[in-house]
Amino acid sequence: METLRTLPGDDVRQIMWRFADRYDIQMALQSARSLARTLVARLVAEGARNTHEWTDHKAQLLEAFDTSGLTALFMEPHQGGFIEGPKNLALALVAFELSWVDAGAATCSLATNLALAPIHERGTQEQRDYYMSNCVPPQPGEDRKIFRGAFALTEPLPYVGVETNTLVGKVRVAEWEDGKEPMLQVDKRGRFITGMDFANFATCAVDTDDPRIKTSCIVIVEDTDEGLFDRGAPTLKMVHQLSSTRDPVFNLKVPASRIVGGYTVKDGVIVPNYTHSEIIGAVFHRTRVPVALMSTAKLLSAVEPVIRYQRQRYRGGDAVAGTPKYDLGIQQKPDAVLRLADIWATGEAGASLGFETARLFDQLDPTEKAKDKIMAERGVVGPKSQLSALRKVEKLAIEYLALESMPEDKRDAARFQELGEDTLVRYVLLESLANILCPACKLWNTGHGATVMRESLALMGGYGITEDCPGFLFHKWADTQLEATYEGPEAVQRRQLSITMTNEVFLAKLRIWIDQFTLLAQEKPETGAGIVAKAMELWLWTLEFLHRAKDPSGARLYHNRRQNVTFPMADALCWIMASRCQVADLLELAEKGPENPIVAEGLEGTLGFLSDLSMVQAARAAGECARICATMVNGFGPQDEAELTAFDKLRSQLDRSLSGAALAKDRAGYALTQVMIPEALDYPM
Repeated sequence: METLRTLPGDDVRQIMWRFADRYDIQMALQSARSLARTLVARLVAEGARNTHEWTDHKAQLLEAFDTSGLTALFMEPHQGGFIEGPKNLALALVAFELSWVDAGAATCSLATNLALAPIHERGTQEQRDYYMSNCVPPQPGEDRKIFRGAFALTEPLPYVGVETNTLVGKVRVAEWEDGKEPMLQVDKRGRFITGMDFANFATCAVDTDDPRIKTSCIVIVEDTDEGLFDRGAPTLKMVHQLSSTRDPVFNLKVPASRIVGGYTVKDGVIVPNYTHSEIIGAVFHRTRVPVALMSTAKLLSAVEPVIRYQRQRYRGGDAVAGTPKYDLGIQQKPDAVLRLADIWATGEAGASLGFETARLFDQLDPTEKAKDKIMAERGVVGPKSQLSALRKVEKLAIEYLALESMPEDKRDAARFQELGEDTLVRYVLLESLANILCPACKLWNTGHGATVMRESLALMGGYGITEDCPGFLFHKWADTQLEATYEGPEAVQRRQLSITMTNEVFLAKLRIWIDQFTLLAQEKPETGAGIVAKAMELWLWTLEFLHRAKDPSGARLYHNRRQNVTFPMADALCWIMASRCQVADLLELAEKGPENPIVAEGLEGTLGFLSDLSMVQAARAAGECARICATMVNGFGPQDEAELTAFDKLRSQLDRSLSGAALAKDRAGYALTQVMIPEALDYPM
């Protein structure tokens, strides 16, 4: 049987991650790669990470981002960008590529985008065009200073990052003359703010401190505004040192037109069109995905240096070329390659989950705008009113899913087409998935990814904790600890999942996936689809059980405040979603790979190896899911005997589905001893 010849190249990844026909994205990716493996790698190798200060050495990054086109990636063509339409996948791929070498550089690249995100998602058209156009590098003949931004959300209070409704930043009316625009006084102390060394504007979340301003909001401040624009002290962080992070202090007078999204005046009161939490929700809904993929890039980037280290481990002794000791080194021992297979499998699953989420948001963005337009035309204003209106659409979305799952010759084609063309139905379907996949990839990729990343250091032996560790793996492992916290700690993601995973539209979709993967398991058992189907079935049964079961005191098991139930179930769902996406990418490669002559050569071996990794990961995911579900069903007992019998039956079926999983891991381990790798890494050791 043919096995993996070389590490998967760009052509394979373009098919799996669905950008083979996007030359604009491929160009951006190549720019990011070139920058990462030259300037970024050199900065890390030269010790630029050894200081908290933003230095001239690090500042080379900004010019490099400008000249490579990455600064303009977030903008529309009429604002100076070069990609039209949604850019979630493009931004995710660039963050992934930069993080392959150093995630701090990726964070530095994204800092201004994060500052612009509130304006992009909820700003007025004038605000969007002004700030995004000025954040593009000046063109020949232009005489202006480039804008760079920072996003000031967190406060100098312990734990406040967990609760975005708690704000210390204040805004009040400074001046309000008759017939003139109100002037606002913004008082904000930021903490851990990225990009502050070079930011000349900031988007600040503030609460109202004046009865003449109705709610909280986000306000744009600039360094030329009247008052104090103090960049503050550098944050003494031990990770992501290639990004600038400080604790700024703002006390500035700004016009009310700087309120993101605008405002209206009602009975002498300024009413912001969006509260700060409404804007933050829209922002973090999308920006968490690139952060999730930063951790995943580290796992996949660890594979090549670990293989090289393992094979060269004994070459300094009496090994002779051509002998197993010389050619394989530590890879003579199965444990070394089996553990590396686990790292690679986790990286594949994380990438599949993250990039599917990014693609989903590319579909969701225009649909959301169309939804907002419809709502405005119907006079439905405000998030609560929209939420109420959309709940009525959920039944239609479930009806659409039911029709979609039926054979074409048995479904009502006219009704199916009618629902399929309904913008609100489409929005509800996409949003129900985004509400799962976004927190799932942020939680699982960074949280579990950090744990697995430690393994790559362990496989390096003593080299793993040295400054010259090949691939900068120690830095990467340390950086993942911060990525698990960026844009909301793990508890925030679990909290969101505990609410969204009970959405009936999502659960209807999950039932369809169970049926599809059960059928797929009969056609392609080597993908691990049967294991994923059984894991999804067990998780769904357990969720339904938790809704009807009670503990010995009579209290319901599934309850908002019972996080010993809701949070573990959220964790289990993340494992399942990652495996489901991994199988989907495998199917895409199997279908489209033969059409590409480069990929077609050696495709059998590549597919066989990635299938083995998929099954390895599915078995691990099923094990985690089964453990958590068993704890839920038995841990709050005693329960009804009939319920326990039903659970045991499903658990037994899941265990049986693991048939062949250990053999797949053996094959994957063997493939790692055979695969060819370049003579040296393409960036400094």
